[in-house]
Amino acid sequence: MARPLVMLGTALAVVGAMCGDACAQIDNRLIGAWKWVAVETTASDGTKAQPFGPNPQGSIIFDSAGHFDWLISRPSRAKFASKRRDQGTDEENKATVQGSLGYSGTYAVSENTLILRIEASTYPNDEGAEQKRSFTLTGDELRWSNQTSSVGGSAIAVLRRLK
Repeated sequence: MARPLVMLGTALAVVGAMCGDACAQIDNRLIGAWKWVAVETTASDGTKAQPFGPNPQGSIIFDSAGHFDWLISRPSRAKFASKRRDQGTDEENKATVQGSLGYSGTYAVSENTLILRIEASTYPNDEGAEQKRSFTLTGDELRWSNQTSSVGGSAIAVLRRLK
């Protein structure tokens, strides 16, 4: 009886190797909450920036059902003088958009690639998009790199697991 199980396992491994992103699955190592540590972008002209400052706030949560929620913000953003988010000045609204980003949707992992399928975003151009990030996970530190559609160029992000 052990022989058919070995053959089935081998067949599944071969199919898994052949199907790439189509067979992406949940990586249990990512499940949980992660705090932003750093984000650095590099524009197409080589200019580097920290769009969310040196100490970004927020987190990403990956659940076991394949859903994620992400919020990142620059901590130094000024509060709205009106005390109402629907009555911000042009300057307040611009600072908010440029200093924060939120996503939610589903995710999967294929080898060392995180695949985010964005269903809702504070940046509407990303809604419906699929974004891929090459990642490494060392202990409680998650790092990834990706091309950035929202600002152009590329980005490197560092997150730390919340306990």
